[in-house]
Amino acid sequence: MAGDTFYHTTVLLKEAVDGLAIKEDGVYVDATFGGGGHSREILSRLGANGKLIAFDHDADAWRNKPEDARLEPVTENFRYINRFLRLHGYKEVDGILADLGVSSFQFDTAERGFSIRFDGPLDMRMDKRMEMTAADILKTYSEVQLHKLFEQYGEVRNAKQLAKHIVDNRNKGGLDSIESLKAMIAPVMRGLPNKYLAQMFQALRIEVNDEMGALKEFLEQATKSLKLGGRLSIITFHSLEDRLVKQFMKKGTWEEEVVDVFGRSEHKSVLKPVNNKPIEPTEEEVKNNNRARSARLRIAEKIA
Repeated sequence: MAGDTFYHTTVLLKEAVDGLAIKEDGVYVDATFGGGGHSREILSRLGANGKLIAFDHDADAWRNKPEDARLEPVTENFRYINRFLRLHGYKEVDGILADLGVSSFQFDTAERGFSIRFDGPLDMRMDKRMEMTAADILKTYSEVQLHKLFEQYGEVRNAKQLAKHIVDNRNKGGLDSIESLKAMIAPVMRGLPNKYLAQMFQALRIEVNDEMGALKEFLEQATKSLKLGGRLSIITFHSLEDRLVKQFMKKGTWEEEVVDVFGRSEHKSVLKPVNNKPIEPTEEEVKNNNRARSARLRIAEKIA
């Protein structure tokens, strides 16, 4: 790391910011500051009276903060976006962007425990103020809980066998570091080791950070925080996230659909998808940044 900044290649940079249809004097939110790429692009399109409120609950992210008076940083999870926008004096904004990927810095910093490429503690907390780590989950969750976790969040092919193996062996040690975990589960790994471990780590990371719960709360609050005609631009990296975003942009709510006596829906969505199909990175972007390969961008506009 050089100075106070860190390297990060921003995915779908132009496409995601284009999706906000930025007005020079508008107020925008980067709900996932991360490496700061999207924030810098938004700032480059704003005039002197424009404003950008950026959220990130990972304190390390702010090492990369540009010195710009138009930027207001908020060190909180984006699931609280509505509350903190109001605290900063913004009832409604013109657009909200969220990149749900893990930043390159988080992946490349061994002590954060996100990557299978390095040894380090089984941590995976995006917000270090949280108490529960990946090691805590592996040491305390029941076999049933671990099975469900690996199956639903990681699509691990032998999730039940993996969960049983961990519960049967965790009292022998092996849950203090990434390498010791790899050694413990080696007898039950199936298929390509790196793919298997990546799926398992994804499941643990999602659980540690309650990513699905946070995303659902964020989507609901973000819609309430948008002005009429405001845009929501969201980049996802796996099917679980993309399915949630697609569903919400179509319905605009998590509430059960109410139908009339003729079976017609009485619900009118407050959002309208701008793109029916997700925008994907170009072949050139994937070639230059392999982490972009699973990215999907969806954009919606508030219509009511």
